[in-house]
Parts: sequence; structure tokens; C-alpha cells
Amino acid sequence: MRSFLLASLKNFLANDWDKMNAQKRGGGQTIVSLEQESAESRYQLEPSHDLTPERHFERQWALTLLEQVLAALREKYHADDKGDLFEELKTALTGQAGAYAEMAERLQRSEGAIKVAVHRLWHRYRELMRAQIAATVGEGDVEDEMRHLMTY
Repeated sequence: MRSFLLASLKNFLANDWDKMNAQKRGGGQTIVSLEQESAESRYQLEPSHDLTPERHFERQWALTLLEQVLAALREKYHADDKGDLFEELKTALTGQAGAYAEMAERLQRSEGAIKVAVHRLWHRYRELMRAQIAATVGEGDVEDEMRHLMTY
């Protein structure tokens, strides 16, 4: 009987010690207030699109490809000592080009020369895009891939 009482007392003391030292409901942790303003600002940072991960990846790949081609084109123009021309005409690639007359005045060239320069820029851009795409897909798939890229 004595061993039973001793074991019972030890268990009781151990349980009592556990209760006294227990940290309830995240005890010892810093409490973070969920204020409405901070919750709203955090919610606004979440993406507001319904793209699937696959579609988002393809879009990011397309944007990266376009950036690489633009960087290669910039490098080519700068290597040919035509960096100023490129910086002025690159807006023509995005459809944000100003009037050719204004560009011609800034570059001190004729409007016809600017139109030819934009045409050549587009041609070089397309060549570099083809080469970049051909490096990732087979030669026969380049046209399909270019059409697919235009959907983004």
C-alpha cells in the first residue's frame, strides 16, 4: 500500500507542476493585433488576377524573352555606335512612339529617315526574337511559338 501511495503522490505532484508551468493559448508569444487597416493593406498586395500557375509561368516566360531580345537589340545598337537612335526609337516597339516628325527633329534627321530606321528596328527585333525562340524550340515550331507568344 505504501508504494501505491508514494506513486500516487508523485503523479499528483508531477501533474500539479505541469499545470502551474503550462503556457496557455500561445503563452510566451507576442500577440499580433489584426487591425482593419493593416488587414486591408495586406489584402491589396495579393494578386488580383485569376491566372493559373501554368498561365502565369508562360506569361513570365514571354516577358523575360521580350526583355532579353530588347537587351540584345540595345547592345547591338550601342555596339554600332547608334545608342541614341535606339533609345529614341525603342518606343516604336511598344506602340508608344511619338510622331515621326518630333523624333526627326530631336535626332536632326528627316522624317523619312526615321520611318526607315523604325522599319529596320522592327526587322532586327523580329530576327532576334526568332533566334531566341529557335534556341528553345525546334526550327519547325518557331512560327507556332511566336503566334502563341502574341496571346500574352
